[in-house]
Amino acid sequence: MKAVILISGNGTNLQSIIDHADSINLEISAVISSNKKALGLKRAESVNINTHFIDSNIFITKEAFDRELISIIDRLDVGLIILAGYMKILSPIFIHHFSGKILNIHPSLLPKYRGLNTHKRAIIALEKHHGASVHFVTEELDGGPVISQEIVDINTNDTETTLAKKVLEKEHILYPKVINWYTQNRLKLINENTATLDGKIL
Repeated sequence: MKAVILISGNGTNLQSIIDHADSINLEISAVISSNKKALGLKRAESVNINTHFIDSNIFITKEAFDRELISIIDRLDVGLIILAGYMKILSPIFIHHFSGKILNIHPSLLPKYRGLNTHKRAIIALEKHHGASVHFVTEELDGGPVISQEIVDINTNDTETTLAKKVLEKEHILYPKVINWYTQNRLKLINENTATLDGKIL
């Protein structure tokens, strides 16, 4: 299955997906970044994947930016859009256009700790467990149906940095696994609250 990966930063999840691409039936048609200096662009270029940078500063509205993003992706004719550290909030226009085809990975055990600074917030809240979630993208920020999660323990000596490292290691295992479910046509978004795997509600 052909896919586009959207990034904004270092691209460690992107690298994990590149490394697993053959075994998960994935062809990465392009990597698109909202950040010109994203290390992920270099990761993609090093293995001859097409890259695009879209400068949000030249667009008056978020919707205009997303329309440009839509036009690029439509030309590539892909079956899946993978968010891998993409730091821009997608507009309803984009989400409706590609409904059921957008996956995101989030560094928390959703529905806990949507948004940013998840590791810090989990430590402050004295949580015993933390982790990563892959979910379908809907209009509600980090609110689409959760597909699968990986859990890590929070130790008393964990810092934001050590916890982030533990979660990222789990992300690199979790994301390719879920993407493979999608490329095998086992995953479906039913509505903004419900997804199925092999026909069973998650």
